[in-house]
Amino acid sequence: MAVTLHVDGRPVKVVDDSTTLLAVLRDELAIRSVKDGCSPQGQCGCCTVLVDGVPRVACVTPVRRIAGRQVTTVDGLAPEIAARWAEAFATAGASQCGFCSPGIILRLVAEAEKAVPNPAQALLAHLCRCTGWLPILDAFALAAGAERPVSLPARTGRDLAAAARRAELEGHVPQRVGPEVALGRGGFADDRAPSGALVAVPDGSGGWALGATLAQARSAAGKVQGRRTTVAASHPIELPAGQWDVVLQTSWVDPAYLEPDASWCVPGGSPAGTLGNGGAFGGKLASPVTQQARLLAASTGQPVRVLWSREDVAAKGPKRPPIAAGVDLSTRQVVVRAARTDGLALRLQAGFNAAIEAAEAAGALRAGSGPPELVIEEVDVVGPPTSVQPRAAGWAEGVVLGSVLWERAVPVAQPGGGAASVTIGPDGTVQVEVDPGEVLDEAVLRSYCIGALHMAASWVSAECLTVSAEGIVQDLTVRSLGVLRAVDMPPVQWSVRPAASAGVAPAAPMAVSDAVFAVTAAALWAAQGNPPSWPTHRPLR
Repeated sequence: MAVTLHVDGRPVKVVDDSTTLLAVLRDELAIRSVKDGCSPQGQCGCCTVLVDGVPRVACVTPVRRIAGRQVTTVDGLAPEIAARWAEAFATAGASQCGFCSPGIILRLVAEAEKAVPNPAQALLAHLCRCTGWLPILDAFALAAGAERPVSLPARTGRDLAAAARRAELEGHVPQRVGPEVALGRGGFADDRAPSGALVAVPDGSGGWALGATLAQARSAAGKVQGRRTTVAASHPIELPAGQWDVVLQTSWVDPAYLEPDASWCVPGGSPAGTLGNGGAFGGKLASPVTQQARLLAASTGQPVRVLWSREDVAAKGPKRPPIAAGVDLSTRQVVVRAARTDGLALRLQAGFNAAIEAAEAAGALRAGSGPPELVIEEVDVVGPPTSVQPRAAGWAEGVVLGSVLWERAVPVAQPGGGAASVTIGPDGTVQVEVDPGEVLDEAVLRSYCIGALHMAASWVSAECLTVSAEGIVQDLTVRSLGVLRAVDMPPVQWSVRPAASAGVAPAAPMAVSDAVFAVTAAALWAAQGNPPSWPTHRPLR
């Protein structure tokens, strides 16, 4: 049976074969601004469209329910409306990779029409890992005609090349910056796949299932919808033996990037990279999908798209290595047991050293009977793969453990980069000061630093995965990850450390958001009274 609907102002007739609206928009109509971040979980908001002006997630909407109705994507917004929102997102730094922002813009366009809009509440339907939410709320204020947020830099004109340089410094890979990114045009791998390419997805048995469409490939694979477990998460590493003044256990944590691993390749060609517009916080640097796209294109003699589902990312993607540590304040000794991971010990030591050196330089090191010492024991843990590639993995944990020996918060410099300090006021306001050298673009710098702050706060307070005794990840939905929502974010006061004296040129531009990530985690843990395990499940506001 055929179903007729109106998409971005034009009538479209499709066959009703129990497909979803998302499948029609992306696979049949090639509307790539509608993103597939969790399909078909209906949890990330990346596929949000307007149906008769009302926001709806397309991945769990059967197309038959939209018969005769008006569907609007960001491509179908009136040009002046799309331009206003895209410019506001670019101005506020509300879009970094741009994967989530088309759906968010549509949600906020509808929210702005309400008599009493509540954008933070509206964002409960979405997930953004990059920006820390606050730049998005600033963008809403700009686009909806409210007063300009005082936290935004007042400037006319903008050097987008300089902005992209700052984004590359912070994200560690080339990244586009500009209004078009907010509209979903950042160049993601699956958006650029050739028409008619075969689709390959994991078949659950170590192989790959192929189909002419994503729906057919998933059907051939027998894909089962992932769920969130009801079993409480545990801490996989026991504390080191000893009498400790402070202890800390962490669990498995996912990088929580929104664009699932994707690549494509034509026979004899080079596969599309997984980092379309952003670094995925290090989570995709060793993704196997590129090599698999090459192999499948060669074996089939056809172009092939290779896609992971959200469940695949949760089960197979690299996690932060869990740790368990004890601190003796009198001897200033820290003993940490960590999941055996290549390069982890060196990064733990480097982070600890950075924290101690910063405290010594500031005269803020706690007195004790011996020199500060970190003792590291790596242990074998049954569970998902771990890596030091996720954001500041190991180094940030080292900074956090070293910070227990501080008398007060001090600025810490990340390896080869700038320094940051974070303090938390009595009312919960987070005060961030950074020294990034030459700023290049304040909107991008601020966005990355608030995003790092949000990621650290989420890590300490809310994020973990349940893993079975057999080492199998049980939390397979995007909401299982525990990423903090917009309504959970505390107020943030942001500043860039001025040059030593007037007329002194700033240093060369340096990355600084990883330092923000580490010192935010340290400051929040201290403000909460150094609870013995993460996540602490304590509110931030």
